Amino acid sequence: MSYEELERFGEELDGIRQKTLDSLGQADADYIRRVIRVQQVCEVLGRIGILTPFFWPTFVAGIVLLGLSKILENMEIGHNVMHGQYDWMNDPLVDGKRYEWDNVAPAQDWKHGHNFIHHTYTNIHGKDRDIGYGLLRIDDDQPWYPNHRFNLPLAFALMLFFEWGVMYHGLELDEYLGGKMSKKEFRDRKSRAARKARRQVVKDYVAYPAIALALVPFVGWWAPLAVMGANFAANLIRNIWTFLIIFCGHFPAEVQTFAEEDAENESRGQWYLRQLLGSANISGSRTFHVLSGNLSHQIEHHLFPDIPARRYPEVAQEIRAICERHGLQYNSGRLSKQLASVARQLASYARKPDDPYKQGKSPESKALRRAKREAAAAAQAERENVAA
Repeated sequence: MSYEELERFGEELDGIRQKTLDSLGQADADYIRRVIRVQQVCEVLGRIGILTPFFWPTFVAGIVLLGLSKILENMEIGHNVMHGQYDWMNDPLVDGKRYEWDNVAPAQDWKHGHNFIHHTYTNIHGKDRDIGYGLLRIDDDQPWYPNHRFNLPLAFALMLFFEWGVMYHGLELDEYLGGKMSKKEFRDRKSRAARKARRQVVKDYVAYPAIALALVPFVGWWAPLAVMGANFAANLIRNIWTFLIIFCGHFPAEVQTFAEEDAENESRGQWYLRQLLGSANISGSRTFHVLSGNLSHQIEHHLFPDIPARRYPEVAQEIRAICERHGLQYNSGRLSKQLASVARQLASYARKPDDPYKQGKSPESKALRRAKREAAAAAQAERENVAA
């Protein structure tokens, strides 16, 4: 695209965003409150259901309902509320600054890593820490290390314990070890994570199983263990679903990544283009979109993270039309298609590359990264001199 085309592209998308923001009203407020009520009903019924381990139909139904409530709370409510999508309502129930979700990751650290870093520097190597989450190699421009041989099993383990992976990611240990974070900041993050994890563990694996102690005389000693296992299963359901939606929206084969210099001094249109090319959608039914927090419209979410996610389906039609008019890629496909693409990516980048510059521990690769760091430091020093 020419510079003029990019400017028009940006203006068109700005227009869609403003038009949508101007039309927000009672229907949007009613929607999120309705979803919250459904989530709360599912949680109450789920909690009651898992207290009936003596009757398997209601016990299993309780696990499913509790898992569903956790999915709704994390995806359509927590994630979107913490993006500030409903701050315009001035309702403490959906205040993005105060909301704390049902997850071991503290909202404060998640919002910094996700809302600011990821959404500002989407798919930029050296900036966006969500590229592979510091664990997986999902792109040709990432240096290959021996642990990447285990891309697929590591991804599977991350899927099962995804909320814990998100919590650990929010500590930003790599930033602290690299000297980019103060000891105090890192200590504060550890403290917040420990408090939040302790609260979640006590709630799911101590408090509710303790209630089941009342069933021991009638059911047996295993009743509290059954309730504990039910909570674990509900968290597992939520973790697997969240992982699938997030990975299928970020890491299919056609999703692009960028070098830092690609995003230097970018215009609004260029920023929009990077969001478009760095995301992928998942097609499905209305129920599927609600359960995904409408992050199945990952393209629209990255373009307009502050717009209520329920609006993404209607916005998507306009975005797709604009992309067709400008000849731009609009990556969308069924969950099975996107998941297969992600799996192929992980398997492909697990193999050791022949090029030594792509092998993280090779002398050539180390020299290349050192040269890039020195060039970046020199450029920063020059900018500071100019500013002075």
